[in-house]
Amino acid sequence: MIMKAVAGVIALLSVTVFALPEVSAAFDTETVDPTSGVFMFFCGMLVFIMAPAIALFYGGMLRKQSMTSMMAQCLGVMGLVMVIWWVVGYSLAAGGDGQFIGNFDYIFGKDLSTTEGTGSITEGGGIPTMEYFLFQGCFAIVTACIVFGATAERIRYPAVLAFLTLWSFLVYAPMAHMVWFGGFLSDGITELGFPAQDFAGGTVVHMCSAISGVACAVAIGKRSSRISKGRSHNVPMMFLGAMILWVGWFGFNCGSEGKFDEIAILAMVNTMIASAVSTVAWIVIQYLHVGRVNVTGLCAGVLSGLVGITPGCGFVEPWAAVIIGVVAAVVVYFGIIFMREKSGIDDALDVMGVHGIGGIWGCIAVGIFAVAEYGWVPEPNPIGGLIEGNYEMLVGQLVNVVVTLVYCFVVSFVIMKVIDFVMLRLTGRGARLSEEEQMIGSDIIEHGEPSYVM
Repeated sequence: MIMKAVAGVIALLSVTVFALPEVSAAFDTETVDPTSGVFMFFCGMLVFIMAPAIALFYGGMLRKQSMTSMMAQCLGVMGLVMVIWWVVGYSLAAGGDGQFIGNFDYIFGKDLSTTEGTGSITEGGGIPTMEYFLFQGCFAIVTACIVFGATAERIRYPAVLAFLTLWSFLVYAPMAHMVWFGGFLSDGITELGFPAQDFAGGTVVHMCSAISGVACAVAIGKRSSRISKGRSHNVPMMFLGAMILWVGWFGFNCGSEGKFDEIAILAMVNTMIASAVSTVAWIVIQYLHVGRVNVTGLCAGVLSGLVGITPGCGFVEPWAAVIIGVVAAVVVYFGIIFMREKSGIDDALDVMGVHGIGGIWGCIAVGIFAVAEYGWVPEPNPIGGLIEGNYEMLVGQLVNVVVTLVYCFVVSFVIMKVIDFVMLRLTGRGARLSEEEQMIGSDIIEHGEPSYVM
């Protein structure tokens, strides 16, 4: 009986598929390239899978009492951020031509099309605007997931959701608009004579999430001194999460071209080279420093190269990706040590060390190694970086770094302080778990659901 039912479902699906019209026939071929559409579909799914990968990676690095909490945070992000993105987030990011934030042109997905694209076929084609909306929404999800690696093991779940709601409006949407949709950190400073560009999110994703996470960590305070820190409770889980992130990163970086062309291929090659070189460099650095190499460090080495190449993956030659990867390993390795031992900030999962410092280096590297032939700005005659004799882009990249760090830290800190105050007034408990609650673990306290049953 079961086999007959399964066969019936398969037959029905087959008839349905063959009965569907050719979607490509409905495309506006002046603006949509079907090949690019398929390419971007898979890139978007690769970016989306990075969100649960972060849950595995971060969760494996924590105590076993916090695994459920990290999964719940990432799942909450995946739902909440996408809803916000559809309602108004994308519109605030991509709408209008303001310097700091968009408008309401695309509220509730208004005017997004499945047939009209983002580009002209004479320029290499584009993808349907609705597909681009979804791809960018996956970026917003991943960025938000990264933030709470800094506050792991001591933040209440309602505070996470409240913060992300306000943060999506006040931090992420403005940053995306300023960098990617014609705002101050792209067109604005370019008009001042200092062009800046970010291919796949060194500012919007990595620096933004890292410094926002640090701001939250500072706002709510450190973990209990009684908690054992810095030991991964499940190394295989952490490894699996990191490797899924490595695969997903190709969608992250290559898809940022928005179409399938030679630049997307360049981004793919540079992504692979930088991450591989960074991993090897990390092995050398850690062995020379402590006399051994561990898997946790190797995963950080992979991510340091991926973060470092993200801003410039479509702007630089492969030989430059080698240099970017090596330097990324060095600055992230010692950046993590500094954050842990000297900063006085309890960044639980080294978010600032990996994503913040790695993102800073990646953005600066664009100003050094960018090739005019691959660049976006200034139109119609892009210029390269220092390697081609131009200092202007380096200045523009430095402006991007400073503005991103200051803006995201200040606004995120204020948001979390307000949430902490309101929660304390309404419930008698702030955003931070008490010392005793931290010892029990957020899995039980916040969710009543341990990850492991002994």
